[in-house]
Amino acid sequence: MLKFISWNVNGLRACAGKGFRETFERLDADFFCLQETKLQEGQIDLAFDGYESYWDYADKKGYSGTAIFTRHKPLAVTRGLGIDEHDHEGRAVTLEMDGFFLVTVYVPNAQDELRRLDYRMTWDDALRQYLTNLDRRKPVIVCGDMNVAHQEIDLKNPKTNRRNPGFTDEERGKFGCLLDAGFTDTFRHFYPDLTDVYSWWSYRFRAREKNTGWRIDYFLASDRLVPALQSAAIHTDIYGSDHCPVEACFNL
Repeated sequence: MLKFISWNVNGLRACAGKGFRETFERLDADFFCLQETKLQEGQIDLAFDGYESYWDYADKKGYSGTAIFTRHKPLAVTRGLGIDEHDHEGRAVTLEMDGFFLVTVYVPNAQDELRRLDYRMTWDDALRQYLTNLDRRKPVIVCGDMNVAHQEIDLKNPKTNRRNPGFTDEERGKFGCLLDAGFTDTFRHFYPDLTDVYSWWSYRFRAREKNTGWRIDYFLASDRLVPALQSAAIHTDIYGSDHCPVEACFNL
């Protein structure tokens, strides 16, 4: 069985000072994916015995960034989506393995007043095309901060957040299009109706203490991998970021 973890660390250097190494070792994953590392090459000395790491850095300092730590040597590594417009913000790392592709993504936020919503729609289309192209070659596992709560049960206050970034009809619709293109939301596969389980909480208004959260971090898998899917989990007990780690296990 292979264990996959994904975590938006909201600044890896900050998270490293809040127990990241201990969490990494405790979770004991085969693949440990990170989003929002917020650093450039050489700005952190972080290695784990038995793991190789692969990084995608943003051009802009202290912004975005993704990485994967893996115990299993990939056949190939790709950074970005292969589209120049989208490949300067460090938002994707892909590992090609023998039997599957693993992709970690940090999907752009639509931002206040939805000023980046149009760009977000373009990104979502590009990501879906990228993943479906990979899926024609071999099955895909894609994880990360997708910056959207898909259903009303995926956030605490759906009615008051209806037109806020991450819960617009447009973003939810694009996420639905991705699922319809042949992907399964692993957490909802096991827990289709479970409420009050989230992966992100605002730092304001004691949101985490009150569990006023959003589920915006996901593991999706090609539909044909569902028979190999063993479990999915959200580690709400783990701190160190405004997000918590999410997990999926496959018998691959």
